[in-house]
Amino acid sequence: MPSAGTGAGWQARALRFAFALACALAIALLAGCASNGKEYDETVGWSAERLYKEAKDEMSTGNWTQASKLLEKLESRYPFGVYAQQAQIDIAYVYWKDGSNAQALAAIDRFERLHPNHPNLDYMLYLRGLINFYQESAMLSSLTRQDPSERDPKGARESFEAFKTLVARFPDSSYAPDARLRLNYLVNSIAMNEVHVARMYLERGAYVAAVNRAQTAVRDFQGAPAVEEALYIMVQGYDRLGMDKLRDDAARVLNANYPDSTYMKNGFGKPKTAWWQIW
Repeated sequence: MPSAGTGAGWQARALRFAFALACALAIALLAGCASNGKEYDETVGWSAERLYKEAKDEMSTGNWTQASKLLEKLESRYPFGVYAQQAQIDIAYVYWKDGSNAQALAAIDRFERLHPNHPNLDYMLYLRGLINFYQESAMLSSLTRQDPSERDPKGARESFEAFKTLVARFPDSSYAPDARLRLNYLVNSIAMNEVHVARMYLERGAYVAAVNRAQTAVRDFQGAPAVEEALYIMVQGYDRLGMDKLRDDAARVLNANYPDSTYMKNGFGKPKTAWWQIW
């Protein structure tokens, strides 16, 4: 029969073994969680109101990445209600500010599908126009010295369509005045793209193609400053094709609308200040 001391020693060893086993299991569980890439999420249990408030705080400090994460969580956890709708609006702006233009445009598309009659739809149209507009940024062009009309006009056309829809559907919107100013800029940017292509054809001896592209600019963008150069290209193109009557008709239209045309006096000499440096 074991002694009392022997029994106490056996119990102590058993307790130490049980404690060691529990520690080993805890370490194994923690290691398993780490290996699965799971991290502690402090936002678990937060209300929609708190998630939105925290996201707005991050936006106010320019922490766009963290703001987008919070807005994504808000929408996924609370897909219905006013906070979810506001999150869908704000996340498009946050994506744009974070440099994710494609995600921003996708968020706008989704919002328009879900809420075609939302009272803030004018803002979403304006934001779509801005995102595409700044792909044609005059600020960037002033640094690179590149005329934005020399680049792919896809972004300019999409920006134009967004601003045009905004002005047509929401003429009294607070965003409409700025949209109209940008539309004026975009009209000439797109027209100048046609003119650049027409001039390229002219320089390469493709006179028929040059005249056709210049005619497009004249027909589709009446009143835009680019029309003056387009008419001059038509004059030059018809002259080199030997079509004297059409040349004289184009020259007459050019002189009637631009009596002091620098192109008729100096050819293709560039103006001192680029038309697109308006800001």
